[in-house]
Amino acid sequence: MIETSALARPYALAAYEQAQAEDAIFEWSTGLQFLGAVVADPAMAEMIANPRVGDEALTSLLLDVCEGRLSETQSNFARLLIEAGRLTLALDISALYERERAKSEGRANVSIVSAFELDDAQRDALTQSMAKRLGREIDLEVAVDDALIGGVIIRSGDVVIDASLRGRLRQLEAEFL
Repeated sequence: MIETSALARPYALAAYEQAQAEDAIFEWSTGLQFLGAVVADPAMAEMIANPRVGDEALTSLLLDVCEGRLSETQSNFARLLIEAGRLTLALDISALYERERAKSEGRANVSIVSAFELDDAQRDALTQSMAKRLGREIDLEVAVDDALIGGVIIRSGDVVIDASLRGRLRQLEAEFL
């Protein structure tokens, strides 16, 4: 099965190219985030999944909900997603668009999941380490997951560093099996 990010990537890149052509990078960012939020709404997700709701009805409903929040080209982009049966990818498209935007601005989004709350010194050390490794300015997101037992999991794009105790135990288990 194809991962949703692989399906969403060409649409995100096309949206980014269009945003550059329009000199509207921020506006597209805002529009895609809004579109993703609308599509993620449970009532809208139900409408999208309903086979009895045709493309025209879905397009009409979506554009009514998004009225005034999307530019003409963004509305056309939403129509394209509906016609291609890819509207459910809107959140992934928005996330990949933001990754492309950050890359072009010389930034990288890094998410850290830690077993415990990180103090400022730890955050700074991890930020500096990832900035050096990636060669970019870092936008850091930190979350806590006590199921990790100890350590951290660091993600930036396709780079994943699992330095958690849970991850090490899984590696050890795999070696013995």
